Amino acid sequence: MSLKTRGRSSVLIAGGVAAAFALAACGSSSGGGGTASTSPSTSASVSAECQPYAAYGTFAAGTTVSVFTSILPPEQQKFEASWAQFAKCTGITVKYEGSDQFEAQLPTRIAGGNAPDIAFIPQPGLLAKLAQGQNPPVAAPASVAANVDKYWNPAWKNYGTVDGTFYAAPLGSNMKSFVWYSPSVFKAKGYTVPTTWEELTALSDKMVKDGIKPWCGGIESGGATGWPATDWLEQIVLRTQGGDVYDQWVNHTVKFNSPQIKSSMDLLAGWMKNPAYVNAGFGDVKTIATTAFQDAGKPILAGKCGMLQQASFYAAQWDTFKKGAKIAEDGDVYAFYLPGIKTDIPTPIVGGGEFVTAFSDKPEVQAFQTFLSSAEFATEKVKQGGWVSANSGVPLDAYTDNISKLSAQYLTKSDATFRFDASDLMPAAVGAGEEWKQLTAWFAEDKPTDQVLNAIDAAWPAS
Repeated sequence: MSLKTRGRSSVLIAGGVAAAFALAACGSSSGGGGTASTSPSTSASVSAECQPYAAYGTFAAGTTVSVFTSILPPEQQKFEASWAQFAKCTGITVKYEGSDQFEAQLPTRIAGGNAPDIAFIPQPGLLAKLAQGQNPPVAAPASVAANVDKYWNPAWKNYGTVDGTFYAAPLGSNMKSFVWYSPSVFKAKGYTVPTTWEELTALSDKMVKDGIKPWCGGIESGGATGWPATDWLEQIVLRTQGGDVYDQWVNHTVKFNSPQIKSSMDLLAGWMKNPAYVNAGFGDVKTIATTAFQDAGKPILAGKCGMLQQASFYAAQWDTFKKGAKIAEDGDVYAFYLPGIKTDIPTPIVGGGEFVTAFSDKPEVQAFQTFLSSAEFATEKVKQGGWVSANSGVPLDAYTDNISKLSAQYLTKSDATFRFDASDLMPAAVGAGEEWKQLTAWFAEDKPTDQVLNAIDAAWPAS
């Protein structure tokens, strides 16, 4: 894969995108507030440091754009640093507000006529709910659509679209299709990183013969206990059934008790409910339900279990097990891509992320919205560390840590079979309720698969 990169000195809104944005930036504001005082086409006197931002225009003193999000400090400071130069050059003051009650507060604020200019929506399902309600978000301008078409895997635009209207560009991303392991243990035992599902199974069997349980597992997470198991099932469904069936499963056109999902559960049972495979350091299969997901990978460092299927964000856990743990191909721990199963399903990836949604079409809001969809913004944010973008315009050498870079290598593949976390797309009563409960019982009580799947189907809302 080759990435299209651009230097900081280049103007990132090219040709038609700049023209489309210029029309929006120079038009009248339908919601009041500041208007651009300089057209993007009349920026001959712009300083060298502001040249990359010339296409966004300049705005009158006091022009503000409000942002509401669930993302709290210290990430807030990293966001503010990433758009500081944009704010300086355009004259737009960005007012950032983070809340741990975001999902409850946002609909209330919208209903009360106090919607933010921009919200970072963490789930496509919430975006769809807002788009179909009163006081919906505004459609994204052409400049944002052009950036998304240029820089993202097409699946991302679909998740930002509701009933044929494109509302929201992706923001941050996370990679869920990873397997964590110890490079030092692999080297000592002569193991190689598998690139196919057959090789992964063969490696697991070899570890068993060597006296190592190949898989760690833990799904306990307080009130969210069970969620890692939904991720495991999603990995299997996407890898065996493909994107279309996955989408139908999310919409309940394909039910949980369908042959496609039953067969996926059977494959998952042979993997994570296999007594020979799990759960060294904690106990038998049933202990997966009581082992905190945060602790699940710890036995890897001691060589007690070989691998853990968990997302890119698990990188933060290793330092709690071993201070200063090195995450690298030659380090204490590292990750590899969970291989595909069928050759006709190219690079299946399950992931997640946020979406930039606007509730105003004022020129300054569209300017900032367009910037947030650009490679320039994503590159600046990536340089702050600990954050990944699926924007293919970000050069890989901008990443400051190995796992973020590895995540970006996969998330930016335009031909990958990317799908958003299914449980996040399903109705909350299912994806964040009955599915968690039933999969936990599947591990803890060895509840029969048919009963588990039927119970999840029964919880699906009637409308």
